[in-house]
Amino acid sequence: MDTAGTTDAESPGGPVDTGSPRDGGAANAGRPAPALALDIGGTKFAAAVVEHDGTITARTEEPLTGPGTAAGVLRTVIARVLDRVPGGVPSGVGIGSAGPLDPIAGTVSPVNIREWRDHPLRDEVAAMFPGRPVRLAGDGQCMALGEWWRAPDRDRVRSLLGVVVSTGVGGGLALDGRAHAGSSGNAGHIGHTVVDPAGERCPCGATGCVETIASGPSMVRRARAAGWSGADARELAAAARAGEPRALAAFDEAGRALALALLNAVAVLDPDRVVIGGGVAAAGGILLDPLYRWLDDLAGLPFLRGLRPVPTALGRDAGLYGAAALIHRDRPAASLAAPDA
Repeated sequence: MDTAGTTDAESPGGPVDTGSPRDGGAANAGRPAPALALDIGGTKFAAAVVEHDGTITARTEEPLTGPGTAAGVLRTVIARVLDRVPGGVPSGVGIGSAGPLDPIAGTVSPVNIREWRDHPLRDEVAAMFPGRPVRLAGDGQCMALGEWWRAPDRDRVRSLLGVVVSTGVGGGLALDGRAHAGSSGNAGHIGHTVVDPAGERCPCGATGCVETIASGPSMVRRARAAGWSGADARELAAAARAGEPRALAAFDEAGRALALALLNAVAVLDPDRVVIGGGVAAAGGILLDPLYRWLDDLAGLPFLRGLRPVPTALGRDAGLYGAAALIHRDRPAASLAAPDA
């Protein structure tokens, strides 16, 4: 395992200049300070300033362009988003990160960011904001929490399973208004449940994970192996809409893998709602139609029949809302009370 950390040139250095705290002036009297939300993905980092009522007042994102760029991109998105919001220091920082992670130690080891192995992300961010709480959860957990927090009928939704289909396949649970961490902090890794024991080896070390079939890069790779010549998942979705048979087959295979994973998860958890999001899921019916078809074909028990995951209502910002909720709702992740940094 690659255990390399950041180089001196990439290290956080001193605190980010965030101006003065929001603690004065008639316009802000009695108004809680916003939270800084960070969404740490495998190919991009996003940051947002989120008010206590859920309003996003500033947002930015930056792609990861290659090995060794993660620390610099992190500081760039934080500085850029705070520069757009006068009034200063956030009330706290919520972080949703690709995993695996250890929320007690505050470390992350995203599969697609090889230079971050047991990387002390929480402490790195806390050094930029002395005296402010910094809370860390999985990106899928934050997606689920964000979907719950912003749902108009959240009082009727006690349990929500969120699934992200993008560069990878992730997931998380929101239970009674909190992100469910599990005993290790990694609950919800639906993308690394096995749906094809005779399938491909996954970068996680297992064989036949959902992610080897249903992630964007995996779908592209499988379509290319069948003779398709496009470049990426966006082109694959366009080809599928145009009726290209190899592109359609890739989405059908992805739909079957996701259906198997969801039926297994729902059989165990029986959540009130299942929400699906992520860049690949944004393809809409091209992915959802085969998913629903396979759900109907494979479901057995009565409570599994008719299972219909609903598309995200928050798009690519679901994880940012959930990261902000880690601060604004002031309730640490369920099952694992990580200390504030």
